Amino acid sequence: MSDNWTEEELKGAVEAYVQMHFDQANGISFVKKQIYSQLAERFGRTEKSFEYRMQNISYVYSLMGREWVSGLKPAKNVGSNNAAVIEKLISEAEGQNFPKVAEFETQVISYKSKESLSKPDGIKEPEKIYTQVTNYSRDPKVKAWVLKEAAGICESCGSDAPFTTAEGEPFLEVHHLRRLADGV
Repeated sequence: MSDNWTEEELKGAVEAYVQMHFDQANGISFVKKQIYSQLAERFGRTEKSFEYRMQNISYVYSLMGREWVSGLKPAKNVGSNNAAVIEKLISEAEGQNFPKVAEFETQVISYKSKESLSKPDGIKEPEKIYTQVTNYSRDPKVKAWVLKEAAGICESCGSDAPFTTAEGEPFLEVHHLRRLADGV
């Protein structure tokens, strides 16, 4: 079979990945090998090719600033064209409209790897892109409780808060361990 993947093959892989991502976030068990086997049978590729494609999808997730499926360490050689397609398919599969960062970031990486890169002109009038954003209404009591419990110490690295707020309190970012955007 050709090394070039059709959009239908990529879509099948992305939909399976998104389901694994959702299942993992919700504590639902799954067997990756069975998923690769089903995809291989459906599209006539090897299980290994789907496992590696899943690692490419993990890489796109990482470029999007998101957690990837455990055991599918990101494989970087996805290419900016495939990264853009995969990113679009993730948005469609999750019913979200994510900003397009994967294609941009893979292009940045590609340019940085060039031996010689002259100073670019840039874009005098950047194109404006209008998107719809989903915001979640949160409980301020939860954030207040988390900040009080942390007592000015980062729960991730154990260091003191690096900044202070306008009120003179330690500034810490409060993050979800399981992001709301991931459907959990």
